[in-house]
Amino acid sequence: MMQRWTAVVAGALMGGDGRWLMHKRPPGKHHAGLWEFPGGKVEPDEMPIESLIRELSEEIGIRCDPATCSPAGFAETSIAQSANAIVILLYTVGGWDGVPESLEGGEVGWFTPQQALALAKPPLDVMLAQQLFQNR
Repeated sequence: MMQRWTAVVAGALMGGDGRWLMHKRPPGKHHAGLWEFPGGKVEPDEMPIESLIRELSEEIGIRCDPATCSPAGFAETSIAQSANAIVILLYTVGGWDGVPESLEGGEVGWFTPQQALALAKPPLDVMLAQQLFQNR
């Protein structure tokens, strides 16, 4: 039986100045030009936190400490929207080594919560940003 949903993880990184990292999707990718929290798909043999660590290394070149990662929200597509639903788990990432940079052709930027909320984002990242920033 084919799986009807895809698990995705994303990381919310806050810099020392209170700005949050967002990643702009590169040309040629789904949602190209839109801003998102960096992350990617959970592989079948991985726990979500393992996927987060791997994806942040692959996408933005950082090594994060899993002990500093905490669940911060989730968003999902409905079956009515897609035959293969997506569930995104958002984690705050409190500690990492390296300087985040886009390694897959997009770009990264640091934004205040208000700026991040105003960015053009895929629908699920809109929901995640609202959850993360509603009390900030």
